[in-house]
Amino acid sequence: MPDTATEPFEPLEAPTPRYMQVARRVADEIKAGKYVPGDLLPSEAEMVRRYGVGKHTVRSAIGELRSMGLIDVRQGKGSIVRGRPGPTHEISRAISRSGKKWKVHGDLGEAGDPAVSRTTFDGLPGELMDRQDQDAFSVDRLLYDPDTGARVAHRMLIPLATAALAPALGKEPAAPVEEIYGQLSAAGELLSWTEHVTARTPYPDERTALALADASPLLITYRITHGTDERPLLCEELRAPAAHNRLVFPVRPSRASRPRR
Repeated sequence: MPDTATEPFEPLEAPTPRYMQVARRVADEIKAGKYVPGDLLPSEAEMVRRYGVGKHTVRSAIGELRSMGLIDVRQGKGSIVRGRPGPTHEISRAISRSGKKWKVHGDLGEAGDPAVSRTTFDGLPGELMDRQDQDAFSVDRLLYDPDTGARVAHRMLIPLATAALAPALGKEPAAPVEEIYGQLSAAGELLSWTEHVTARTPYPDERTALALADASPLLITYRITHGTDERPLLCEELRAPAAHNRLVFPVRPSRASRPRR
């Protein structure tokens, strides 16, 4: 580990937030090999002296380095440089159709059988579906990448009103997503989709299910399936560890609507 006792004073410059300047300088030093995996970063007091900033700025910088996936913070020990991250897995969010057959989820496989339960819409899914407090089927799946073993959680929320559109869907809500799309299409629905992407810190049960070693953020997408006349029919929630996954979306231009006379 480098000797920080004689590190020179390094003044910071505006207008970039000071904590970001500290984080970027330390990140550059990690990437340059000044600190290697397993090394302790300088103490909080040493970083205060080195950069001429306050304790709150240093703590914010440490939080930023942690969110970058460059360090772990251990109680009573300090900030430790992490090893190099594993390969990044690309999660395709494309939807394709050939005749009556649909294809989604790219090359992800299923780890075990799906879990089906009854629930009610609330939170963001309820808002996006405009179905707060309405009943639905909840189908939970644990997906994985065969090459890297990366785990991804998938939840399908099916309103009872949507299940009524296709009798087979009401009897078997745990049918594969491709089959559900096919059943709705066969029922006369013209399908389209809207995807909403956000992120948050995982809950303890999610860390266990997804085999996460720390509280690194989750990428979360809410895919809303719209039917004829843009009616929301389904809500799919996908949760993937941000450190080792990248979402890939196909983007195609849409026709601009013509102004009405």
